[in-house]
Amino acid sequence: MKATAMFVLSALLPFAGCARDTEAGTTQQENPSMHRTQKPLVVYYSRTGENYAVGDIAEGNTAIVAKMIAQKTGADLFEIRTVKEYAADYTECTEEAKRELRDDARPEIAGDVADFAQYGTVYVGYPIWWGVPPMGVFTFIEKHDWAGKTVRPFCTHEGSGLGGSVRALRKALPGATVEDGLAIQGHVAQDDRPAAETAVERWLGK
Repeated sequence: MKATAMFVLSALLPFAGCARDTEAGTTQQENPSMHRTQKPLVVYYSRTGENYAVGDIAEGNTAIVAKMIAQKTGADLFEIRTVKEYAADYTECTEEAKRELRDDARPEIAGDVADFAQYGTVYVGYPIWWGVPPMGVFTFIEKHDWAGKTVRPFCTHEGSGLGGSVRALRKALPGATVEDGLAIQGHVAQDDRPAAETAVERWLGK
């Protein structure tokens, strides 16, 4: 299995209102973005169970990074959860993820973000599974209008970096500005929190 490290499963793998124009006496539509709060949102998918390089974990690698970002930015936090859980066994999970990628699947997810329109900046986090985010992330993305939003991607991995995930997000979010992402190795997030925190702070400062 380790020989296929380039497919990186990250935590898994080497795997509207109106406004009156008083001068002109006309009525014009306000920009909906004027009503958005300045508070950002962190949305992430993370996986527990058996993970590459860190063994059996109770808190997912991506979840650790997501909580750091939320704490440092004051963002609201939402975890994407699939209704059908993936296998706890690492190898079985990689095979499930491969089938979903091949089928361009959209697994059902539980819950949703209330009033998604209020957020202008959204941090989107995920492990790298076969070079891209898990398909459940795309299920979430396709439920919402991202026009005019700024998206800051972040991931955990064990050798692939961001893989093709930023490119995939830009394709999936044509109305949003998708910035360069942050990649942290899963074992660093899990076992070296100070190093992970430093990487997060540097990225947020850019």
